[in-house]
Amino acid sequence: MDTGTHVVMGIALGGLATLDPAVGMHTPMSQAVMIAALAGSQAPDIDTVLKLKNNAVYIRNHRGFTHSIPAVLVWSLLIPGILFLFYPEANFLHLWLWTLLAVVLHVFVDIFNAYGTQAIRPFSKKWVALGLINTFDPFIFISHLAAIAVWYIGGHPGITFLMLYIILAGYYVIRLLMQLRIKRRLREMIEEDIETIIISPTMKFRQWRIAVTTAHAFYVGRSLDGHVVILDTFNRVPVPETDVMKAAKQDENIAAFLSFSPVYRWEIDTFKDHYEVRFIDLRYRSKGHYPFVAIVHLSHDLELLSSYTGWIFSEEKLQKKLKLGSV
Repeated sequence: MDTGTHVVMGIALGGLATLDPAVGMHTPMSQAVMIAALAGSQAPDIDTVLKLKNNAVYIRNHRGFTHSIPAVLVWSLLIPGILFLFYPEANFLHLWLWTLLAVVLHVFVDIFNAYGTQAIRPFSKKWVALGLINTFDPFIFISHLAAIAVWYIGGHPGITFLMLYIILAGYYVIRLLMQLRIKRRLREMIEEDIETIIISPTMKFRQWRIAVTTAHAFYVGRSLDGHVVILDTFNRVPVPETDVMKAAKQDENIAAFLSFSPVYRWEIDTFKDHYEVRFIDLRYRSKGHYPFVAIVHLSHDLELLSSYTGWIFSEEKLQKKLKLGSV
């Protein structure tokens, strides 16, 4: 989820914790738990700083190790350990439990995005992405703000946020049923045997992006108001084992893209003074454009000239980044 949603979730957990007899309301323990819940709800996203280095490092690592099982345990011990220095009278066990819940909730809700996390590391580096909830979901964010407002005007925080999460559990179930209905419709529409279906939510409640893989083709479409439409179809052509492609795969931007994207097509173009190899993620079609790409320029001697991976919404901007040698 986005940072703002994680913040309001941290506040909600701090309020929910007042139902715990060891926490109560308006006590040093409740203050410590609120701080722990806010810190725990943000800690896994510390890897966002990697974006300052470059997109390749960020894409390869964001929501990776910092969202793993070992990291969850480290955050859940480190945060209350520090807070205990300032709140020695706090019940450490309960402080740890609420911190653990905050960190686990962060990772748990991220699993439901299309981006996903490597939440089952170290057992597997597989990206777990259920694609039910957009990175920013207006209903989830606004409902949290409404619950916080109820608390502010005098409502009991524990009861208020407990009711909120019961409602949100129902919301997740509704989203799951919507997604399953789309999958059934796709199996009816596509005559080939389907290998994978990736459904990505958008900020609009009834609009979804669709990418389907079969043995011979990729189908890209959308679902809007319950109607499923296939917008583009691409032949599924294996990535060739040519010298140009092998050299391209050595580039860190291409390697990062391939480690992250589960469904993509590729292009190789030959120009007077260079080769261009491009990989295009098919999950994020927007207004006829596929904005998430990885591209590399190689000399005819297969030396790296420039490369880029990330979100680009115009060819002009992409070529400017490549001319600058963006990596």
